[in-house]
Amino acid sequence: MENACKDYYKTNDDKELIEDKTKEKVKIKADKKKIEIIKEREASVCYNSKKNDKGIKCDAESVAGSVSQRACVYCGARVVLNPITDAYHIVHGPIGCASYTWDIRGSLSSGEEVYRNSFSTDLREEDVIFGGEKKLAAAIDEVVANYSPKVIFIYSTCIVGVIGDDVEAVCRKAEEKYSIRVISVKSPGFAGNKSTGYKLACNALIDLMGKKKDENKEKIEGINILGDFNLSGEIWILQKYLKEMGVKVVSKITGDGKTEEIMNAPRAALNIVQCAGSMVYLAKQMEELYDIPFIKVSFLGIEDIKSSLLNIADILGNDEMKRKTKVMLDREEKKISSKLIYYKNRLKGKKAAIYVGGGFKAISLIKQFNELGMETVMVGTQTGKQEDYDIIKSLCNEGTVILDDTNPSELEKFILEKRPDILVGGVKERPLAYKLGVAFCDHNHERKHALSGFEGAENFAEEVDMSINSPVWKLISDAGF
Repeated sequence: MENACKDYYKTNDDKELIEDKTKEKVKIKADKKKIEIIKEREASVCYNSKKNDKGIKCDAESVAGSVSQRACVYCGARVVLNPITDAYHIVHGPIGCASYTWDIRGSLSSGEEVYRNSFSTDLREEDVIFGGEKKLAAAIDEVVANYSPKVIFIYSTCIVGVIGDDVEAVCRKAEEKYSIRVISVKSPGFAGNKSTGYKLACNALIDLMGKKKDENKEKIEGINILGDFNLSGEIWILQKYLKEMGVKVVSKITGDGKTEEIMNAPRAALNIVQCAGSMVYLAKQMEELYDIPFIKVSFLGIEDIKSSLLNIADILGNDEMKRKTKVMLDREEKKISSKLIYYKNRLKGKKAAIYVGGGFKAISLIKQFNELGMETVMVGTQTGKQEDYDIIKSLCNEGTVILDDTNPSELEKFILEKRPDILVGGVKERPLAYKLGVAFCDHNHERKHALSGFEGAENFAEEVDMSINSPVWKLISDAGF
């Protein structure tokens, strides 16, 4: 790199020659990188075409050998339930599984902080042979004696699925003994994928709420917020909007959620579902059990923020609520309009690639990039459904690469082919983007700044601008990398 930099500063002619060689090097690299797609994966990868309306293969188990970016069943269950601020979590398995604990969601709390920790039965070889039920019962006794919990979730990880401990029986005995909720979450990692874990977490939430509708309790003219995990305080931004509209929040599931309010959730008049991948299943269960209708919402990008809040006001509100909502939306949009115009002028014509967990988030991001004058040239999800991909196809241009449950090899192939200016993804995709000389925006649950709501839209535009227009990319290009 040092020699390349010295050569660069010789003369203008030399500079042009090096720039030409750099471009040629990139082209040769792309041409030589003939990465083959695993045959069994071909139906999960496509180029968008208005003429070909054939669906993409999705919502299926990962192909063996493809190094899927998906996480395990336990991970899916844990990230959904973890943000309940006054819940206690016991990981029934080896100590390694309990490492997936501290701050895994980046979820903030307005009350207790106990949810950031967990407890483990730390199963060893002897427990594998003789069983771990006594160890689990002792762990529950210890948590109750020291912390007086309202609810304990017990996660059975892979080894427990093999040795066959009767975790449900241990939970029942503990509930009888202490008169608190002790809920089993069967989550052996090999039993499926992250989506399976989402469903198991939703079943645990239904168990907490009660599986029968209580006719003696009156309905509350308010909403449950499903699938907002309060990353960087985003649920507080949403609550501020809802309060000004005159909408009562009955429960938050699960960001900044509390056991008591979640148990009260069956009384709400409407469920709004933000993270569709993890919470549509719960919304459908609640519709069937408690007669609560639901709508999908998103608070990423100006278009979806406005349409979601107006939709809530239309369903719940009277003319006054609708008027308040429109006044608030106009005011908040005007606050950031000049800054968004500034960023759009700097980003117009740039290309984006997206690889995120859920389909609904990917859809919102495509719209958000459109608002900034950018084109999405590659988009994929880990847990998208067919209806999500149909919408994605309708939003994207011809030739956009669409991927389901992709792997690093495929991401590399299509990044080299499409040459996006930025990749939006999670922590696992960051190193790949940087190695390929592409800017990166972290949209995962570890981030520390809000990306939802109007202030989140401004934060997103600023981050994309700072990432794409950083001088580091010119230095790398000039140096021949």
